[in-house]
Amino acid sequence: MKTKQCLVIGLGRFGTAVATTLYEMGHEVVAIDRGEDNVERVMNLVTHAAVVDASDERALRAIGVGDFDVVVVAIGTDVQANILATMNAKSLGAPYVVTKAVDEMARRVLERIGADLVIRPEHDMGVRLARQIATPNIVDTLDLGGDYAIVEIEANERLRGRLRDLNLTGRFGVQVIAVSRSGKIEVTPRAEDELRPHDKLVVIGTSHSLDELRRYLGD
Repeated sequence: MKTKQCLVIGLGRFGTAVATTLYEMGHEVVAIDRGEDNVERVMNLVTHAAVVDASDERALRAIGVGDFDVVVVAIGTDVQANILATMNAKSLGAPYVVTKAVDEMARRVLERIGADLVIRPEHDMGVRLARQIATPNIVDTLDLGGDYAIVEIEANERLRGRLRDLNLTGRFGVQVIAVSRSGKIEVTPRAEDELRPHDKLVVIGTSHSLDELRRYLGD
């Protein structure tokens, strides 16, 4: 795994979780916030932490924002500071900026000023939780960006029989990339392979096609 240089701006609960997790995973993490208390809390949990106001372009230039592989703007309630930090990071050459948006309007503005990825953690987690409640046989989701995702599905009575006959690609536009049964994983299964209830399938597709499959399994 290539070590990434990451800058996390804003050390509320979300920013702190991102910064400390990236550090635990072996990446170099600089974490900044304009509040001294927030910085002190993560001081020993990241590579380097500092009190910096990211809405000040000169301050961001001084820490070399353009040299980081990924910049995460996790400023919470102060929408103006969030927008300024995102704009400054992009204008100073940061190659990939992920920004947290508090609502739909903020998301649109942040996309317009050049954020590479805009997330709404509470909203996105709410959608994910609702999908898991509605279709508990969907085990987990990995968002690939660009509207594609990989999901792991537990087969039920509707997903039994040969893959050829189930024709998930033709019916739903999803591709089965692995099947797991009793702990044994079959990668790129053959059309003749037979699915049984409680088998786990790993499938790839667009959000729309995966939602169609979810609805079919949940009906």
